[in-house]
Amino acid sequence: MNAFGGEGWSDLRSRMISAVVLIVVGGVDLIIGGFPLTLLVALVSGLMIWELARLTAPMAMLDAVGLGLGAALCVMIEAAFGGITFAFLVLPALALTLTPRRDARLAGFCALALMVSAHTLLALRDLGGIAGILWLIAIVVAADTAGYFFGRKFGGPKFWPQISPKKTWSGTIAGWVSAFFIGLGFWFFGPGGWELIVLSPLIAFAGQMGDIAESWIKRRAGVKDSSALIPGHGGFLDRFDALTGAAVAFFVLSPLLGWPTGA
Repeated sequence: MNAFGGEGWSDLRSRMISAVVLIVVGGVDLIIGGFPLTLLVALVSGLMIWELARLTAPMAMLDAVGLGLGAALCVMIEAAFGGITFAFLVLPALALTLTPRRDARLAGFCALALMVSAHTLLALRDLGGIAGILWLIAIVVAADTAGYFFGRKFGGPKFWPQISPKKTWSGTIAGWVSAFFIGLGFWFFGPGGWELIVLSPLIAFAGQMGDIAESWIKRRAGVKDSSALIPGHGGFLDRFDALTGAAVAFFVLSPLLGWPTGA
């Protein structure tokens, strides 16, 4: 739920507390890497697939649990064998596409994006080290934070009111600008090349599109949040939709960076 527009500040405290917990848990696992990080990514991926299944087939509770567990297992197996094992990335997407649900093809596409992003994050940590994955996360966090504050402060025309009525152009553009400075910083201080300056706003835009896609699914489902698992943020899809979009974009653009992702 990457807010870059809207009114009111009542949710800020709970958002901040949840964000601190997520940062601490995620930060520790990023530093350790290896199996703890794989387990965390698998758990979060499974929860997001569970939320996606519930949004598109709310009455099939056992189906959603099975899909979530299966997705987590697929991430673990794919990580254990190394490289990109397309069968395990595609299986959750096929399962959502072929089971009875609303917007089955859209759900399948989103599930594939979730699995690709899980693979990309793990591969980037293993092959690109801390600097690479911190760059990706920093873009998403900076764009989200800048969008949240600038959108609420300045308001203005809506970015895509039919799908996500709270988001504004002021917040959207603020996200691009903040991502540009993230790329500039990573280039200036040495962890990355000059191409990060150009690619960072593109990654931020992909993250915003990930947020838009999730908002579309929720709007069609008639719900505000994907779940209530994270206070102030809704569900894991709400919190990591932008990171999913950003990771998929990085997977596609990674050859330009010279950072392999196993593709």
